[in-house]
Amino acid sequence: MLSRLFRLSRTGVLAACAVPVAALFVVVGVAPLPYAVAQPGMTVDVLGTDRGQQVITVSGTPTRPTKGQLRMTTIEATGPSADVDLGDVIDGWFRTDRAVLPREAVYPSGESDKEIEKHNVQDMVQSQDSATVAALGYLRRNPDSVDVRLHLADIGGPSAGLLFALGIVDKLDGDGAGGDLTGGRTIAGTGTITENGEVGPVGGVSLKTRAAGRDGATVFLVPKAECGDASAELPKGMRLIPVTTLKGAVSALRALATGGDVPAC
Repeated sequence: MLSRLFRLSRTGVLAACAVPVAALFVVVGVAPLPYAVAQPGMTVDVLGTDRGQQVITVSGTPTRPTKGQLRMTTIEATGPSADVDLGDVIDGWFRTDRAVLPREAVYPSGESDKEIEKHNVQDMVQSQDSATVAALGYLRRNPDSVDVRLHLADIGGPSAGLLFALGIVDKLDGDGAGGDLTGGRTIAGTGTITENGEVGPVGGVSLKTRAAGRDGATVFLVPKAECGDASAELPKGMRLIPVTTLKGAVSALRALATGGDVPAC
């Protein structure tokens, strides 16, 4: 009898505990969490046009017609003020075309939506300026006699720097022998760039390779430090080329076009 009473009492305790635990899960399930959910975003050919306007415009020196594509890649994330609940997080964890990231890894903390947008635009402008300086420096062109204008609407951040620089090089010099730097391929990639041509990591590369594959790219230029992340969910048939500098990226593309030795992750 004592044993039976003990079991009944324990069952009662567990039942009583289950009520607040269940309530907790309900609250957590609908409460906003400090995460952002990201997915593959748009890609843009920097050798082409965006919304009817040429992405790269050069004046003050002759340019060459280009073939192939150099596609900069993006990710799309839930906004800084968007509520992400437990269901969104679980869904993102189990899907290969989604990534769950701490919100502060995507957006600066303590800033409003407007401040974040302004910050992203500033990063893009700085990235374009650095790409122009890096490309003209690589080509040994006098920046005082070459006017480069870059146009890309509604995209912020610094991660298109490498592709901007490659696009400028392709329009002015190509492969150095009058041919396309792309070899006629659709090539995508990502990476920040400094004025002296150093390429840096950006994050979200596994989602960007998916965006690139969706839009027809067969080659992806990735900052060398992010080879592992890029390889994780690599689309079938896509070739990764690790880069650390603009010079190295140009050399790798020339080798790819001529059947030479190309770096691999």
